[in-house]
Amino acid sequence: MTASLRPSPLGRPTTYGGGYDPTLLHPVARAPQRAALGLGAAVPFSGADLWTAYELAWLNARGKPEVAVGMFRVPAESPNVVESKSAKLYLNAFSETRFTAAAEVEHLLRADLGRVCGAPVTVALVGAEARRPLPAAALDGDSIDHLEVEIDRYSPAPHLLAAAGAAVEETLVSDLFKSNCPVTGQPDWGSVQIRYRGPQIDRAGLLRYLVSFRGHAGFHEHCVEQMFLEILQRCGPERLSVYARFLRRGGIDINPFRSNWEAAPAANVRTGRQ
Repeated sequence: MTASLRPSPLGRPTTYGGGYDPTLLHPVARAPQRAALGLGAAVPFSGADLWTAYELAWLNARGKPEVAVGMFRVPAESPNVVESKSAKLYLNAFSETRFTAAAEVEHLLRADLGRVCGAPVTVALVGAEARRPLPAAALDGDSIDHLEVEIDRYSPAPHLLAAAGAAVEETLVSDLFKSNCPVTGQPDWGSVQIRYRGPQIDRAGLLRYLVSFRGHAGFHEHCVEQMFLEILQRCGPERLSVYARFLRRGGIDINPFRSNWEAAPAANVRTGRQ
């Protein structure tokens, strides 16, 4: 699907109502954001965007509501992502539509999201009876948030990154990440996990670098790809994975993962704040 068929609903007044409507989904091309990072068609990473949709419901054949949590995996190689507000509008439209079975809902989600993203999207529905579809736990790794550092930069500052010495293999985590929606200006809060093998990254510099995104306007996926690229360029790790879990907005959390050696996170585990 072309990524500019109509204006995005993000930042615009919204009218709710009506039934299932796949035309509500709005594609956003990855290419322009990657071009801004100096990337072309070939990118130095693979991965996926893991979406969790907590506000998903529909009507069964007798008009009784059914509820579930939707888990979607969008491959990083897809040409498009789905604009998050359009996804919310699309998912809410299911709540006023009758379906014969949950399998029908799952089939439509898979077909519609895959069409808009331009690549197969994995879809799983977890019913309300499961109560807790994802376990809650802190991201694995050594937290760097306790470091006492002076911070005076609140726009991305890759020059703060440095690495030196013999190769190490470690996982570092921070819960202090914040960026901002480039359309609405709303804050996006998240936790970041960096797993690498290579010269040891200076932890204080890394923390200052992550906090420097605090005033930055960028979509979740773009922020993670920027972090991946700048850490790769500045620190020279042989292996690198960058994973961010963002707090939900509109009932959806988006969790991008990019790596040059891992296919996916070890486990789809939500953080305590999610």
